[in-house]
Amino acid sequence: MSGNSLLRQLLRPEEKIKMNFRKATKEDVVEIVKLIANDKLGKLREDHKEPLPEKYLIAFNNIDNDPNQNLIVVENKNKEIIGTLQLSFIQYLTYQGGIRAQIEAVRIRDNQRGKGIGEKMFKWAIEKSKERGAHLLQLTTDKKRPEALRFYEKLGFKASHEGMKLHF
Repeated sequence: MSGNSLLRQLLRPEEKIKMNFRKATKEDVVEIVKLIANDKLGKLREDHKEPLPEKYLIAFNNIDNDPNQNLIVVENKNKEIIGTLQLSFIQYLTYQGGIRAQIEAVRIRDNQRGKGIGEKMFKWAIEKSKERGAHLLQLTTDKKRPEALRFYEKLGFKASHEGMKLHF
């Protein structure tokens, strides 16, 4: 199945998986950090312990107070957090003053993977990006995550640019 046909399929309404998308609250931060830390790279860079280090709560407050940031949790029908993502909107002058959406930190609870939840999360992010007037949705993925790269390609994302980072 091509990326475009899969994207069209994802954008059709489906009722198979009951999920609720909502804005994260301060009470969700511990669970969000747990999700972010629960992968091979997150384990190396996150500091998930309880009590949670204050830097996470400071970051949450900054995100929560920024109208261009959306930290989202996804709940199942039992109101358990099963996923998270951050959707940011970047205003810039190129593309005639366009808005670029960026999706980050997409994570699904390990016992919920493989059920189509990630696809539904991206469907939600695509729709919110369009509603906000963004002309594109972008993401970065670590080259050490080939399975994630294949997933994004199936959704229609293209590796159109070479990204570079300078860590401090």
